[in-house]
Amino acid sequence: MENGQLEVVGAAIAAIGTITAAVGSTPFWWLSEQAKYNLNLWGNLLQGTGNALEADGQGEISLEKIGNEIQAVGNSTIVAGLLLLEEEEVQTRLTISGNLMQALGGAAALGDELKDDSNIGEVYSIVGNIMQIIGNSMQALGDGYDLRAEELEEATGTDNGSNEDNNNKGEVLNVFGSWIQAGGSVLSFIGQVIEEEEE
Repeated sequence: MENGQLEVVGAAIAAIGTITAAVGSTPFWWLSEQAKYNLNLWGNLLQGTGNALEADGQGEISLEKIGNEIQAVGNSTIVAGLLLLEEEEVQTRLTISGNLMQALGGAAALGDELKDDSNIGEVYSIVGNIMQIIGNSMQALGDGYDLRAEELEEATGTDNGSNEDNNNKGEVLNVFGSWIQAGGSVLSFIGQVIEEEEE
């Protein structure tokens, strides 16, 4: 498979992964907690695989390649937390770290894409990357609110109204961040397809 095709396949897998994880982050009444967990797990596995394939398709060392590698490590960090750890606080901390790594990776890749915005495919990729950076940052912030609520609950031994407010803020930020990231990932995939067609 040629490098360009590998990037397109990787972008498609990453887009499917972000949508899967976004569904898992959304509090649909018909989804059980186990189903949400599975969707988040598989979504992050797919994202990490897609980002790794995109990095592999880059060939030579570039900011975009390094950015995709950092994003893959971010997804792997989230997956490790979900699979290996029982303690919710540590899982949340790893999820925050993973989302921040994904945002950092997106920023690195964006730096490379900004150098060449000569075709419409690059414009899609630039907008998609910006959306993913925003989405990942919102998810990290949302998990930060959740972590703070957990710590307050442990410290006070009660579940007061401010904890509930933090939980609600965290959930809202997480849901919106997930869907913004998913939208950005789809735009990046479209940009990758256009770039491949033009080459």
